[in-house]
Amino acid sequence: MTEETKAAAAEAASENSAPTPTDTAEAKPAAKADKAETAEKSDTAAEKSEKTDKAEKKPAKKPASKTGKKDGKPSGKPDAKKGGGKTIKKVKYVNPFSYDDELQIKLVNCIMKNGKKALAQKILRMTFDEMNRKGDPDVAKSFELAIQNTTPTMEVKPKRIGGGVYQIPMEVKPKRQRSLCIRWILEGARKRKGIPMYKRLAQELMDASQDLGYAANKKKEAHRMAQANKAFAHLARY
Repeated sequence: MTEETKAAAAEAASENSAPTPTDTAEAKPAAKADKAETAEKSDTAAEKSEKTDKAEKKPAKKPASKTGKKDGKPSGKPDAKKGGGKTIKKVKYVNPFSYDDELQIKLVNCIMKNGKKALAQKILRMTFDEMNRKGDPDVAKSFELAIQNTTPTMEVKPKRIGGGVYQIPMEVKPKRQRSLCIRWILEGARKRKGIPMYKRLAQELMDASQDLGYAANKKKEAHRMAQANKAFAHLARY
């Protein structure tokens, strides 16, 4: 094989291997199409990932509770039952004033002045209303407790024996106990100035129910005097 034939074969091979202008022109749009396909695939993958992220971030819906609330908000309808199937009813206040209660009759007679019994009854009735208005849940119980806290059981009485006067401690009879406690309560109420009588009496009764106030202090003082003079208790028989 001569050198001329070798050179011709090499030129032919080089011509076959080199791309033609038509081939390059066809290859360019194909490459662009491939790029567009890959871009579309990447966009769809990104959209899917965003949707999954949003779905994960959304809180799960809470089921409607039995108490009539949805998603932590009241449904607008009141609960039919509470506390083991029992309906809760607000207790209506009833004035404990009575015309038949002996203790209230005694208190009314002590409040009364110049024979105005209807006015005294009105004052006592308004006193109970004022106690309830000031936050007392059980007015009748507070009234009984006030009487109990101001009822004395011992007191001292002066007695002259052998030229000397002694303070002798004695037990208080039930009838006098009631008289003393009512007298002290009304004295404490009348000593308060500047407000109507029913408000003064209501405040004194509320203080007495807590073992405070003028009447409770008078009872404590009577017991303290009896305790201090118990050495003369044996002179009570003279």
